Parts: sequence; C-alpha cells; structure tokens
Amino acid sequence: MTQQYIVGELSLLLAGLQAVAPDQTSARSAARLRDQAEHRPVTELGSLVWCALDLADALCRASLDRGDAEAFAAQAAIGAELSEFAVCAGLLDDERGDERWSGT
Repeated sequence: MTQQYIVGELSLLLAGLQAVAPDQTSARSAARLRDQAEHRPVTELGSLVWCALDLADALCRASLDRGDAEAFAAQAAIGAELSEFAVCAGLLDDERGDERWSGT
C-alpha cells in the first residue's frame, strides 16, 4: 500500500466514525483524529489508530448502555473496519494489542 492510500483510507474510516458519533463531543473527537491522520507522518499513525479504536469502543459501550442496538451495530462495524484496515496496513503495534485484549 502506498502512504497516500493509507492516509486516505484512514481518513475515510475516521469520517465514518465521526458519522456514527451520537453527540457533538464524540464527533469532534473523531474529526480531530481525522485531521491528525491527514497531517501526521505515516510512521505516527499507529498511536492514532489506537485512539480511534478506543473512541469506537467508548461509543459502542455508550450505545449498549442506552440500549441503542442500531447505533451499536453501526459503531461496531466501523470499528471492525478500522481495525482490519490498520492490521492490513501494518499500523497496529502487536504489543499494545496483546495488552489491550488480554485485560492487562
């Protein structure tokens, strides 16, 4: 993948996360991440992806707390797309992933 493709695809995924945000605060957080993705060096995108995944996780949890299954499904779908893309693009740090999902 070219660096321009990685940045462009990540920007589109973050726009998708912004679109499923239930409030202005969450939407601004996603927009801020998108802006950073478009202006940071590709070598720094891994930490930004983790922030985006944390935001997607928080949105999903809030939707579950509200009992909003439709919002949860949309947020989970974009989170999964973001995660899959980041893995394929080599943006995720395996160490952080092991910690994140093992509960440590």
